[in-house]
Amino acid sequence: MTGETIARNYADALFALGTREGAVEDFGAALDLVAQLLESEPRFRTFLDTPRVGVDAKKTVLRESLGDRVPALVLNFVFLVMDRRRQRLLPRMAVEYRALVDEQMGRAHVEVSVARELGDGELDQIRQELSRILNREAIPHVRVRPELVGGIAFRSGDTIFDGSVRRRLQRMRRTLMTTDVSTDQG
Repeated sequence: MTGETIARNYADALFALGTREGAVEDFGAALDLVAQLLESEPRFRTFLDTPRVGVDAKKTVLRESLGDRVPALVLNFVFLVMDRRRQRLLPRMAVEYRALVDEQMGRAHVEVSVARELGDGELDQIRQELSRILNREAIPHVRVRPELVGGIAFRSGDTIFDGSVRRRLQRMRRTLMTTDVSTDQG
C-alpha cells in the first residue's frame, strides 16, 4: 500500500470517529495542530522518528504537551499511529481528513490562475461563479501567472477550464498553421 492510501485509511477511521462523536471540526483542528508541529518543528519530528527514544516516553511527552489542547480520542489516535510506526504520515493524514470534511460540507478547493492581481470584488465574483458552475461552495486558491496574458484558468479535481488569452492565442495559431490556404485564382 502506498503512503497516500494508508494515510487515507487512517483519516477515514478518524473521520468516522469524529462523526460519531459530533466533533468532526475539533478532530480536524487537533490533527492539523499535530501535523503542523511535525512540519514546522524539525526537533519535534526528529524526536518522534528516533528509535532511541521509546514509544512510551514519546507518548508521555505528547500527553504532557498536547493533552489539554487535543481531544483525548485524537491523542489516542496519534498514539495508535505511533505504535504502528506511521507518524511520518500524520501530515498526509491531516490533508486527507480535511478533504473528507470538505466533501461532507459540500466544499470544493479550486486552483485559480489569473494574469494579474485581482481587484476587491473580483475574488467574490469568481467564488460565486465557481460555486454556481461546480454546484458546491468553491474555495478559490488564486495564483498570479502573468504568462496567461489575460483571462482565467481553474482546476477543481479532474475539471479543468482554461479561458486564458494565452490558450486562445495557442488555439488560433494551431488553426492558422493547419488551415490550407489555396492560391487558386480561378
